[in-house]
Amino acid sequence: MNFMKIVFHEKFYESDYANDGASVPGRLESIMSVLDSGNGFEMVRPDRAREVDVLLAHDPAYVQAVKSNAKRYNMAMLSAGAAILAAEIGMAGDPAFACLRPPGHHASCESSWGYCVFCNMAIALLKLKANKMINSAFVLDFDAHTGDGTKAVLSNWNECRIVNPYAENGKLYMTEIDGITKNISSVDIIGVCAGFDSYEKDVGKKLSTFEFYVIGDLMKRFAKRVANGRRFAILEGGYYLPDLGKNVLSFCQGFQ
Repeated sequence: MNFMKIVFHEKFYESDYANDGASVPGRLESIMSVLDSGNGFEMVRPDRAREVDVLLAHDPAYVQAVKSNAKRYNMAMLSAGAAILAAEIGMAGDPAFACLRPPGHHASCESSWGYCVFCNMAIALLKLKANKMINSAFVLDFDAHTGDGTKAVLSNWNECRIVNPYAENGKLYMTEIDGITKNISSVDIIGVCAGFDSYEKDVGKKLSTFEFYVIGDLMKRFAKRVANGRRFAILEGGYYLPDLGKNVLSFCQGFQ
C-alpha cells in the first residue's frame, strides 16, 4: 500500500499575506488539525519554488508585479513549491495532497483573481513536462468555480485535458466524472484541483462529505487504470470552516 503524503509547511498557517477568503485565520488549522491526527498520512515539508519554475506558467512582468508585495510573493512561491513537490511525489508513485495557500486555479499568465496568485497546478505540471517526465496529464478541478487560470495557462498543451464538472447535484456530478474518465485509456499523471467550496454548506451547495470521498476514490481507481497510479492533488477553495477539515480528510481517504 502506498501511503498518502501530505505536503505542508507551517508558514501556511500565517494569514497576514493577504486579506481574503483564502487567507482567513484558522482555515489551514481546520484542515491540518484533522489530517495530522493519526490518520496514517506522512507529512512532507516543501521548499519555495524557483522563479524559473514559476516563469514556465507566467509572464516575467506579472511575476515582477507580484514581487511588489513581499509577503504575498513569498507565500505564493512556497505554495507553488508545495504543488511541485506533490507532483513529484505523485510521479514517483505515492499519492500526495498539498495543503497550501494561496490557491492558484484563477491565475493566468498575466493576471489573477479569486484569491489566487500563481497557477500552482500548471506550474507543477509544466515543470514535470520541462524535465521530460511527462507528455500528457489529466486535471480534475472540483472547485465550485471553473479553473479558468489553469485552462488558460495550459491551453496550448493538447495532451493535457482539464475537466470542471458542472452537474447540479452530487449523484450527477459523479456520473459526469465517471463518464469522462472511462473513455481515457492512458495518461502520464492525474492532477486534482481540490476545491471544497463545492460542499453543500459552502458556496457551491452540491457535494456531501462522503461525496468528496467518492471523488477521491474515483481518481485513485482512474489513476491506477491509466497512469500506473501516479496522482496528486492540491488545495484550491473551501471556506466553510466547521466542516472543511473533515471534507479534506474524506477526499484524502478516498484518494489514498
